[in-house]
Order: sequence, then structure tokens, then C-alpha cells
Amino acid sequence: MRRWILAASIASLAGCAASVHPRVGTGVPAPDWVEFERPAQPEEKSEAAQDAPVAGPKDIVARHILISFRGAAHAEPTMVRSKHEAHDRAHEVIKRLKAGEDFAALAKEYTDEPGGGERAGDLGRFTRDKMVKKFSDAAFRLQPGEISEPVETQFGYHVIQRTE
Repeated sequence: MRRWILAASIASLAGCAASVHPRVGTGVPAPDWVEFERPAQPEEKSEAAQDAPVAGPKDIVARHILISFRGAAHAEPTMVRSKHEAHDRAHEVIKRLKAGEDFAALAKEYTDEPGGGERAGDLGRFTRDKMVKKFSDAAFRLQPGEISEPVETQFGYHVIQRTE
């Protein structure tokens, strides 16, 4: 009994408690099988399902306004805006767009993307895999002319307009 407890204790520390049988260390051979419950594994998609084409267009044209914040990826070292302030600023941009203001003008005024103001936020034509997932998912859900709610990525908050 003591040997089994010791063996089970050692095995559990090593993460292999399921393979220890009570007879280990007693001189009596363990059976060829060991019963234990296997933890449920999340279902994996088959290769065919992973390679299946995503519904919708293959590529789109969009533009965006990036509102960065302190600690965001590629944020300027001098950035002092908090994440909360960036979120509020993105909503301010959306409010102005819904009031009819020009996207290009607002991109020049608000975007923190280097060169984004000069391009009026234009990203050109791109496929899903060219942008980070959250951005692509939001952009590809939009209809032409539609504007997104703020989309948070590691770079900050994006206000996206699908143009085509």
C-alpha cells in the first residue's frame, strides 16, 4: 500500500497519474490496460473545412482611421492618449462621419497611422490574409459605403469604411 501511494504521488507530480496502477512496486505485474477518463478535446476542423473558401468577396477596398493609444503596437513613443480616450475619440470620428463629414478630411485630422492622412486612410484593395484577423473580419462584414464601429486591434482603434 505504501509503495502504491508513493508511486501514485510521484506519478501525479510528473503529470502521469493515469498510467500508474495500484500494483506498481508490489511485485505483481500490472495489467496490460489501464482505465482512465480522457479529458474532452475540442473538435478540430478537418483539413477540408479549414481550406474551404470563406463566403463573400475574395478582396475588398477600404479605408480607415487609426486612433492609437499608449502601449499599442507601433504607437509613437510620445503617445500619451489612454486606451479609454482612444475609444472615445474613435466614437467622436464615427459621430462626425454619420453627421455627413468627409472621411478623407477626418482621416487627415485624426489618424495616427504614419502616412494615413496623406492617403485619406485609403488601404487599397486587400484580401483577408493581408490584415490582422479582427480588422479583416470587421472590414469584410461591411457593405460598400458602410462604416464600422470602433475595431480594436493591437495597433489601436480603427474606424473602417468599405468603399468597394
